[in-house]
Amino acid sequence: MKSHGYAAHDKKSPLVPFNFDRREPGPNDVVVEIAYCGICHSDIHQVRDEWGQSIYPMVPGHEIVGHVTAVGSSVTKFKKGDLAGVGVMVDSCRICENCKAEAQPYCVKGMVGTYNARDYKGELTFGGYSNNIVVDEKYTFTISPKLNLAAVAPLLCAGITTYSPLRHWNVGKGKKVGVVGLGGLGHMGLKFAHSFGAHVVQFTTSESKIEDAKKLGADEVVITKDPSALAKHAGSFDFILDCVSAQHNLNDYLNLLRLDGTLCSVGLPEQPLSIAPFAILANRRSLSGSMIGGMAETQEMLDYCAEHNIVSDIELTSIDKLAEAYERVLKGDVKYRFVIDMATLPVK
Repeated sequence: MKSHGYAAHDKKSPLVPFNFDRREPGPNDVVVEIAYCGICHSDIHQVRDEWGQSIYPMVPGHEIVGHVTAVGSSVTKFKKGDLAGVGVMVDSCRICENCKAEAQPYCVKGMVGTYNARDYKGELTFGGYSNNIVVDEKYTFTISPKLNLAAVAPLLCAGITTYSPLRHWNVGKGKKVGVVGLGGLGHMGLKFAHSFGAHVVQFTTSESKIEDAKKLGADEVVITKDPSALAKHAGSFDFILDCVSAQHNLNDYLNLLRLDGTLCSVGLPEQPLSIAPFAILANRRSLSGSMIGGMAETQEMLDYCAEHNIVSDIELTSIDKLAEAYERVLKGDVKYRFVIDMATLPVK
């Protein structure tokens, strides 16, 4: 099936228009005409080969929403014209213990990423900076028409990346929770933790973000450049969600955990972060990580957002301004997620 979008051809060149073929839809497939695609920081990491696993040509994008234009003969969840979403993964083995437990991102064989990956037949996957996508209905999500469709797009990555660990560690009423970083991930973590009823403390390096953090649901805001502000919270947190993708000192936050508290990292810095042994030995603390949620949990998250009117705070951009958007993401100059309006993609 003929498709077109924008692709990176190496780690140093800008993304440019690119024509490519997607597979012909099979009996279980859904064809989605893409309306909007979010820009995730991981798009930049992979386009620039900062993780060392990039495959070119690369069409990025895994925060995808749009309308169904065709369905296979065996599809039951969608019909033509429905809203649909596609997230970070488009397949998994389906038979390992993790897949059977609805933990598909942790597939023993390895999940198939929406882009910069090869499917189980060895074909390169292409993402959402494009006009359409073909995905098995099991890896496609239903979207409520109640919400702003463009603002739903980042829920497919930033949303589920923060929702999943908050649910896993039972964040809710009676819990003191910290969110580190107020960017694309952090602002969603803050919204969810507040919605779940926790007492939420937002950590940020920017005094300019204090007012925003409180509007988004923070009960308190701590400026992390002030050691005394951090010290006031020592040993008091049940859970801290670390959403920072840049180098930073994890020990500062580990020291804030109470007995059996957990710090969960969902940001992806380029370089390893160092841990002081006493920072985890004290108070029997845990340092953990989390990926996206499974298919069922992601749909649960989308349904929760529809019920509670939760979406990402976004700035729409056009496909021809990708370079500018990338640079602004790196500077933290967006509130809080760029979303590409795919109507700006030139018609081929």
